[in-house]
Amino acid sequence: MRLLLDLGNTRLKWALREGAHWSEQGAVAWNDEVALVLHEAWRHLPIPRDVFGASVVDSAREAQIAAVVSTCFDRPATWLRTPAQACGVRNAYPEPGRLGVDRFLGMVAARAEGLAPCVLAGVGTALTLDALDVNGNHLGGLIAPGPQLMQQSLLGATVRVLVDRPGKVLEAADNTPDAVASGCWQAAAALVERFVSHMSGPLGGAPQLILGGGDAESLAPLIAHPSRLSQDSVLRGLSVWSDAHSPVEQAL
Repeated sequence: MRLLLDLGNTRLKWALREGAHWSEQGAVAWNDEVALVLHEAWRHLPIPRDVFGASVVDSAREAQIAAVVSTCFDRPATWLRTPAQACGVRNAYPEPGRLGVDRFLGMVAARAEGLAPCVLAGVGTALTLDALDVNGNHLGGLIAPGPQLMQQSLLGATVRVLVDRPGKVLEAADNTPDAVASGCWQAAAALVERFVSHMSGPLGGAPQLILGGGDAESLAPLIAHPSRLSQDSVLRGLSVWSDAHSPVEQAL
């Protein structure tokens, strides 16, 4: 049994995996109560054999979560750092560790599930795009603000662009709240479509588009290219990676 941890920018997601099955799952937002919430969520769980984590947050929060793991289970947390290659995926970055581990594990999950060639779009605080070919080669990607962050940045950097309500996404707006929302969400959709179009040739034709992240479901209807939603890709990729790198698995 393994406890898998996904420390994202907005929240921490966790799953307890036994064999091929997820026995427990949960998520908690980053706030002052995160340790207490995890203690409560984990106090009745069976003790996992291993704890593996993927993190895009700072070392202080990693240490905080590792301390909770130690207190609850008397186990160390092993953090995956992005490698040059693993589980059939080859990282395009010349400095492998600079690719976000969440992006790498999303590609590991897609590769393991037979979805390559594909474009993976992570729609959250950031909008990330990655191209993965049929042989598991990462062909590179893009990073932009996610649609929510675009709106926050625009409103924070301007004086006269004011909104008094959440905007609707329209083809053309006649008021500022709808114009801001429409512009930012359509910009995100257009970037995804452009990346898919430009990477179709290198990926050998018509790659699958896989959308993940907290805002994926909202962005999907705005994208002309067919897409599929992917839930918990980091945890699924981490599960594949832990199968390949667990000392117990290697001894079998």
